[in-house]
Formats: sequence, structure tokens, C-alpha cells
Amino acid sequence: MSTTTKEHNDKIAKMTFASVYPHYLNKVEKKGRSKDELLQVIEWLTGYSAKDLDQMILDKATFEQFFENANLNPNASLITGVICGYRIEELDNELTRKVRYLDKLVDELAKGRKMDKILR
Repeated sequence: MSTTTKEHNDKIAKMTFASVYPHYLNKVEKKGRSKDELLQVIEWLTGYSAKDLDQMILDKATFEQFFENANLNPNASLITGVICGYRIEELDNELTRKVRYLDKLVDELAKGRKMDKILR
């Protein structure tokens, strides 16, 4: 198991989706991908529609709140690999693992991976 510190996990839990979303969007658009593709990836993982995401941003929902209400895709556990120096499938904190799932999907989208491969 890959262990993250309590401080690391708390920081991620308290981070707002609204503070990170513009970075996701900028990252994928710089690489020629679209906002619609980003929304498709987020919806696949969480079940949230574009309208739901807009509300999360307005409410300044923390990642803890964001994933608390998400309907996580049953195939999310198929998202593996290293992101931010951590092997996703070995993370012992459930919330941190879910946030890293999202980071990994955004990364794959930005790297030009085909949508059918991203949406396992």
C-alpha cells in the first residue's frame, strides 16, 4: 500500500473542485482537447452532468463533498498508474484515490489518449 500522510489527505479533502477545475480545463485545451471532452470524462467517473458541475463550482464544494455525492463509475478501479508520484491502485486513502482517478483521466485526455480507452 502506498501511504499518504494525514496532512496530505486532509489538504486534498479540503481543496475545492472550483479551484482545480480551471487547471484541468486549461491543461486539456492547451493540448487540443475540448471542454466537452473534459465534461464527458468527469461525467463518466462521477455521474455528474455539466449542470451539476456548475453547481459544485458555485457552491465551492470541497473534493470531500464532491466525491461524497458522486456516483462513482464501477470501472473506476481499472484506472491505474502513477500520478503525482503515487501509484493510484496502492493509495490507502479512499478519497485521495478518487481524486487521483480524476487527475489521471484528465492527464490521459491531455496526452491525446482515445476517448474509448479513457472511458474504460
